[in-house]
Amino acid sequence: MDVLSQNEIDVLLDALSTGEVKIEEFNDTQKQIDYKLYDFRRPNKFSKEHLRSLQVLHSVFTRYLSNFLTGYLRNNILVEVVSVDQMTYEDFIRSIPSPTVITIFAVRPLDETAIIQFDPMFLFPMIDLFFGGNGETPGEVRELTDIELSVTRNLSSMVLENLALSWKDIIQVNPEIESVETNPNLHQIFPFNEMVALITMTTKVGDSTKGFINLCLPFTLLDSIIPAQQKRFGAHASAVDDKERKRVEYWLGFPRIELTVLTGQAQISVNDFLQLQEGDVLVLDRKVDQDMDVYVGENLKFKAQAGTLGNQLAVQITALAREGDQDV
Repeated sequence: MDVLSQNEIDVLLDALSTGEVKIEEFNDTQKQIDYKLYDFRRPNKFSKEHLRSLQVLHSVFTRYLSNFLTGYLRNNILVEVVSVDQMTYEDFIRSIPSPTVITIFAVRPLDETAIIQFDPMFLFPMIDLFFGGNGETPGEVRELTDIELSVTRNLSSMVLENLALSWKDIIQVNPEIESVETNPNLHQIFPFNEMVALITMTTKVGDSTKGFINLCLPFTLLDSIIPAQQKRFGAHASAVDDKERKRVEYWLGFPRIELTVLTGQAQISVNDFLQLQEGDVLVLDRKVDQDMDVYVGENLKFKAQAGTLGNQLAVQITALAREGDQDV
């Protein structure tokens, strides 16, 4: 920094007083500095790249979990990652609704601890399915009974097995459940100012019931996982091994698929429709020797011929549907 002498200061003041030099000229020459706000109580330990890596990793986890639960409980169960954020442990605890269930588990051999939280709107339909129900939710959300907590512990174990499976290509871990709690304030697992990554997943059981699952992972745990995960995805590692593929194929074999056979179609006037009676015959747009259409869901997949098997009507698949064939 240059220091002005007393004579230079006097000359400058005289020039300002006479108007030879305007003060705006000094403002224009000042260096503009942009300052960035930083909260030392909530430091950001995860970069945007880290959060994206966690989302990719746990999208694999939700896919495994959806397939496993669908096959295990013979019901359509969908789990998807909706957000990955960082926050303090205190903010996470305050955001948990009540009543709820949190499972505290150790991550071996890393000697770290993490938390998974289940929303009642996910838990109650799952418990109902475990007991042979249709996945219904009670009219009023209530505290879980001891038997329901025991079922929740078994469910947590299954969820963590799939979590370890999704991490397998990055790091071998063995999650061990330490406790299942209904009061998140009962134990202080981490310091309140500890930064954690929160992976929020939505759940859908059956056709309507929606809930969510929160996975809370401390920075100390992810510090050893993220670098290995980024290296794996950056190198485009090889596909899943045979054992893992066979496991997925096994559970995918259980869900039931709806098949619909379309014999033919006919168009009639409204007057003819109103006069239809028992014994009337409708002429379809299909010949006797022409194949019928077999739909999987709403997609045309096969061609078939009608027949009988024992005392039941049946169809025999004759060909795969060609591209361009008409869908419903």
